[in-house]
Amino acid sequence: MELEELSVTEKAAMLSGGSEWDSRGNERAGIPSFVMSDGPHGVRRQLGAGDHLGIGASKPATCFPTAGTVANSWDPTLAAEMGKALGREAHDLGVNVLLGPGMNIKRNPLCGRNFEYYSEDPQVAGRMAAGLVKGIQSNGVASCPKHFAVNSQELRRQASNSVVDERTLRELYLTGFEIMIREARPWAIMTSYNQINGTYAHENKHLLTEILRQEWGFDGTVISDWGGSDSAVAAVKAGGSLEMPSPGYTSVRELVGAVQAGTLAEADINVRAREVAKLAQRTHFEGVGRDDLMADDVAKDHHNVARHVAENTSVLLKNGSADGKIAPVLPLKSGTRVAVVGDMAETARYQGSGSSKVNATDEENLLDQLKKIDGVEVAGYQQGYERHGGKNNVLVEDAVALAASDTTDVVVAVVGLDERSESEGLDRSTMAIPEGQNDLVKALVATGKPVVVVLVAGSPVELPWFDDVSALLYIGLSGQAGASATARVLTGEVNPSGHLAETWPIKYEDVPSSGWYPAIGRDAIYREGPFVGYRYYETAGVPVRFPFGYGLSYSTFTYSDLTSDENGVTFAITNNSDIPGATVAQMYVRGPQGGAMRPDRELKGFKKVFLGPQETKAVTIPFDRYTFRHYDVVPGTWKTETGEREILVGDSVENLPLSTKQMIQGDIDLCPPNPVLGHYLKGQVKDVTDNEMTALFGHGVIAPGKTVVFGENDPISSWKDSRGFVARTVAKVLAKKEAKVRQKTGQPDLNILFILNMPPRAMCKMTQGMIDSAMVQAVVKIANGHTFRGAGSFIAGYFRNISANKRVAKELENK
Repeated sequence: MELEELSVTEKAAMLSGGSEWDSRGNERAGIPSFVMSDGPHGVRRQLGAGDHLGIGASKPATCFPTAGTVANSWDPTLAAEMGKALGREAHDLGVNVLLGPGMNIKRNPLCGRNFEYYSEDPQVAGRMAAGLVKGIQSNGVASCPKHFAVNSQELRRQASNSVVDERTLRELYLTGFEIMIREARPWAIMTSYNQINGTYAHENKHLLTEILRQEWGFDGTVISDWGGSDSAVAAVKAGGSLEMPSPGYTSVRELVGAVQAGTLAEADINVRAREVAKLAQRTHFEGVGRDDLMADDVAKDHHNVARHVAENTSVLLKNGSADGKIAPVLPLKSGTRVAVVGDMAETARYQGSGSSKVNATDEENLLDQLKKIDGVEVAGYQQGYERHGGKNNVLVEDAVALAASDTTDVVVAVVGLDERSESEGLDRSTMAIPEGQNDLVKALVATGKPVVVVLVAGSPVELPWFDDVSALLYIGLSGQAGASATARVLTGEVNPSGHLAETWPIKYEDVPSSGWYPAIGRDAIYREGPFVGYRYYETAGVPVRFPFGYGLSYSTFTYSDLTSDENGVTFAITNNSDIPGATVAQMYVRGPQGGAMRPDRELKGFKKVFLGPQETKAVTIPFDRYTFRHYDVVPGTWKTETGEREILVGDSVENLPLSTKQMIQGDIDLCPPNPVLGHYLKGQVKDVTDNEMTALFGHGVIAPGKTVVFGENDPISSWKDSRGFVARTVAKVLAKKEAKVRQKTGQPDLNILFILNMPPRAMCKMTQGMIDSAMVQAVVKIANGHTFRGAGSFIAGYFRNISANKRVAKELENK
């Protein structure tokens, strides 16, 4: 039977999930259901009923380094190698669609999920994601990149409206997705929770139809984030294919009702159903049982892959000082006696919290790995600090005693962020690491022994002791084999080659959006425009701790002989050392003088280059469709200005020893910027006026005041201001309970955080059909202080909903 021959009810049923992780198939049309699973850096195939927050038990799988760490490799080929292993595990664990990678632009370092995202730059995010997607899909498993789009904060994530000007939207926040779509052709994509300029992502026709499908040529399935759909009817009209996890038959009834009322064409349902069916058929495989586990030999091989990835992502941020006052201490010389300090050296932290949390097949710690290496003598270990904060002078004193001992030559101190600091559902409150850890590092330095800091964190932190330590190795969240990879880097078995994929500010106040992030109300206004990360720091002249693209090596490299033509640039790189190493060649473009407003320079291409001792290689970075274009808002198209560009090449955004000029023949003349943009023209986004914002956005932008009358899209956390005692009490009790759990366990309570950030309308998307839209309106009455009226409506709606669901179920069963 052809899909179009199915009843409207049958086709509508295919457009929402049948369970937490399964789609609905249709036997009459020969359409199988398919299994989805979280998987940005490891397959989280859950046992039993499942949940979307990483709480329930899951099958063992390899935990690879997180996206924010993998990005530091600047190597799409490495991402593809990791993706191939991920796809193999997904297949072997019975997963058809792997939900990842996460590739939102890192707007602010405090975003709780930054560890899941690649970069502040769309070139890095797009090309790294493309590599991972290709690797995953080489196994016949779909990759589902996320979160499309402009999802930059966890606070109010299901009830937040990202207000962004169209040019910034296209050039910064969507270009990474565009690169990935065009290069890797993913079979699915996941929409974000938030609204974009007032319309939810999963029902945003501009985003899903005009840009994704018509402009970029995407031919896959658009899947909502779990509970992220608002209106099933609006989603079908706009291009949203599949609602997850399972609204039961609530959405089915809404879609059928809309067709019957003439407000939705059956043809639209047919299109969306075909998209779901296509994904089911693309990813269908047999021979894997639902409870099957991964083979031991595969687990062992993939542990080695995870180590290889981690080895190529470590970033050496300091090794001695430029003035020579602090001598290089890495790699550790044979015979070095090492004092290992830090709770995270013994109990590794290698991944973040939330839906991406993996039940790892193996675990390592740095203390044990250093003990296994010949030529390194571990003089002892001390905990040094309380893992989840708080000062403990005894632990510091014990660590100092070990460091000062005559049996210690070098101190390796492992410090960073704990599990509760970086998580889905919760943004960080500070860029600082715990004060007790800072005190420890300062005390260790005071012993006079060389101190090597190994830094564990998924995104930038402040480093008040940076000038005083001998070396700093940033390992990010390096996956289950990260400890052995780190040991190999410290001892010189591996030459570090990672470069930062995001800028590290000196202090949080330097961040362009620090004054308005995260938005605590409905509207998150992206008033900084395109000036995010290095685009801000380089344009506004703000000093940073580490520039975008920065990374040291045990080798030294020389860049020379730059030439350019209409096709790209060619230059030479020489490894001046006697050890093999790798550098990341980066090409930046400075726009034409007198042209459209732009950041001072923008990354437009890069290449990871591996060189043997004293070897020289010629390197070519081509120009492409993204190199010289800008988005012209008035005609709503991409344009290229005719004019001279400056091309800059080097190994970071601030170290660009090579430059040349290239005349570009475009399709329009120079477009002088609107002088009313004022402070924007120099990147001074913290000083912009309301008039300048109006010029950027093309309309006035004013954030709404505090909610007085609550609606179905206001989060439960906002009920703390309700006039109703019951609603107010619910919000306050939940917030207190979550804080108490986090304080006691060191882990965020993801269930409570999800509920607090959840608007009432998500209830009918997350409850297997137990709550429908009429019952949601009853909950809204309670939120507005009409407790008894709302409770009565809820109870009556409950019985009506049960009857309606039974009718739909019976109709489907009789087909």
